[in-house]
Amino acid sequence: MTTATEVRASALLPKRNRKLVDNLVTGVIWAAFAVVLIPLVWLLWVVISNGVSAINGKFLTNDMVQRLDPATGKLVVGAGLKHALIGTLLVTFGAIVISVPIGLFTAIYLVEYARGGRIGRIVTFLVDVMTGIPSIVAGLFALALFTLIFGVGTRMGIMGSIALSLLMIPTVVRSAEEMMRLVPADLREASYALGVPKWRTIMKVVIPTSLAGIITGIVLAISRVIGETAPLLVAVGTFEAVNTNLFSDRMMTLPVFIMSQYGAATPEGYERAWGGALILIVIVMLLNLAARIISKIFAPKKG
Repeated sequence: MTTATEVRASALLPKRNRKLVDNLVTGVIWAAFAVVLIPLVWLLWVVISNGVSAINGKFLTNDMVQRLDPATGKLVVGAGLKHALIGTLLVTFGAIVISVPIGLFTAIYLVEYARGGRIGRIVTFLVDVMTGIPSIVAGLFALALFTLIFGVGTRMGIMGSIALSLLMIPTVVRSAEEMMRLVPADLREASYALGVPKWRTIMKVVIPTSLAGIITGIVLAISRVIGETAPLLVAVGTFEAVNTNLFSDRMMTLPVFIMSQYGAATPEGYERAWGGALILIVIVMLLNLAARIISKIFAPKKG
């Protein structure tokens, strides 16, 4: 016969096995986290250690135009990235203005109107295709479009905005679509039961409920495209002075500035390139921080 001690031992065995497996899986997860963290910490350390020495007031407030130094009477280069910083902000803002309405309205159509129809499937397929488009192709598209309209050699900041918007739209559509699908159907049905039209239900129920996720997806899409180099180099080109007009002449952007300075192969160029890389990382970090703050602010209140 089985004794009471044997029964208790057999009952404790599965519990011990579960605890052993749990400890093993926890250790594997922590090890994987450490492995992923190593290149990230190394990257931050390299960029900060090489770029922090270039960051100063003159670096942030000057462009690269040669000017006459009144003290020496010689031409000196401004040696700053003010023009690139302003160009990046303007081109990215233009991309936001283009891509956010298109992406948001497309997501609304797919969730609220397509309902698995033929047109909806076609739109979803095209969005998936756009997700895999190489960034250089987006730049070539903007270049070809404006070349057909304005002629060969055309370079404008708005061309870079259009190129970046092609890369942003799929991310905005996908993030907004997933957030809207998470809105409970009961909320929509309750609104319809009160006689509220569909368009008003979308504006007053669906979008406010999913607004936190939508904004987070938009900010993450901005973080993805703000560091693109190839489409901006092709569509916008380079410029040594500050240009605040998206619809006139070339503009300099931070990624292109980093590439051009590093390509100069001089100690000063290397220093300015690392400084620009550090500024770009800080901007991306602030965007991701803003996404988290906005997500918490607009998240649906509990209770």
